[in-house]
Amino acid sequence: DFLFKFLVIGSAGTGKSCLLHQFIENKFKQDSNHTIGVEFGSKVVNVGGKTVKLQIWDTAGQERFRSVTRSYYRGAAGALLVYDITSRETYNALTNWLTDARTLASPNIVIILCGNKKDLDSEREVTFLEASRFAQENELMFLETSALTGENVEEAFLKCARTILNKIESGELDPERMGSGIQYGDASLRQLRQPRGTPPQT
Repeated sequence: DFLFKFLVIGSAGTGKSCLLHQFIENKFKQDSNHTIGVEFGSKVVNVGGKTVKLQIWDTAGQERFRSVTRSYYRGAAGALLVYDITSRETYNALTNWLTDARTLASPNIVIILCGNKKDLDSEREVTFLEASRFAQENELMFLETSALTGENVEEAFLKCARTILNKIESGELDPERMGSGIQYGDASLRQLRQPRGTPPQT
């Protein structure tokens, strides 16, 4: 029914590629190197009775690729903003990533904050409460995930997709708008979505 463009953003080493791999392949990527530039993955999911293809751009977290990765932000409908719960540094960098996403992609981009590496709880440097408060203040959804065990990984992508779908249904997001990061899967759907009471455009 729809195609949504997603981003996975955050500092280097937070496990962005591993999250994507776990979501698409349902397994942990053992030998993950730092992403160079941007990698791509896609998966079709069922969200609220609709079939949605997620087109996911996994961006490099390293500063030297920043100019390359920023060009991919345009027209993204959703993003996973990832930090590592065992690294205070990656958490402190979130504000910058968030600003980039809202400035370069769209102020309406639907973002879910993911505290990854939940399996390393004993090495935790960022509490759930603290991150949860940050998410609230910045109007983000929030989950702690583990790319290793798969915990909450699918849920993060689906929760983001579900929110986008709700916003389309409530009229808050318009798939017809250029750069919305949303496309209809089938032209016939477009006719169904004519605003009620207005004659179809000829």
